[in-house]
Amino acid sequence: MAMERWRPGRGMVRWRPLRELEEMERRFDDVLGRQLSPAVWRRVPRTDDGWAPAMDVYEKEDKFVVKAELPGMKEEDIDISVVGDTLVIKGERKSEHEVKDDDYYCCERSYGQFSRSIAMPSNVDAQKVEANYEDGVLEVTLPKHPEVKPKKISVSARKKGKSGGSS
Repeated sequence: MAMERWRPGRGMVRWRPLRELEEMERRFDDVLGRQLSPAVWRRVPRTDDGWAPAMDVYEKEDKFVVKAELPGMKEEDIDISVVGDTLVIKGERKSEHEVKDDDYYCCERSYGQFSRSIAMPSNVDAQKVEANYEDGVLEVTLPKHPEVKPKKISVSARKKGKSGGSS
């Protein structure tokens, strides 16, 4: 029987669990033909219909702000609405021109319709929502209702009089 000296690190592969999970998810997506995990977990959301813009949502003292990257779009191609307690941003990014040659090597830009819905907190004043579109970035401002301050109610106690009767 031959003995071999143990050498740490030789023949061992570094375990990278996130890489393995991403690879497993990609394989499930290939087999099932759809996403396995929710789009919320992904950095850039995918949709079955085409594409979805990257968004930031954050809170300030008096408002919530939603920023969406919509490069190459015109204002008239963006539709913003409030439906119940949900902010809905829809739109369509149109292709500049169609390439019909076989010399098309790579197409990473996405075109087509998209729709993003964001649940609004209950303290948003939906009547005062504003939107601004500049340099390919849509900024939607959702102002908060003014805080209702609690009303202080004083408590007064009545003292009952003692009855001095005996039986």
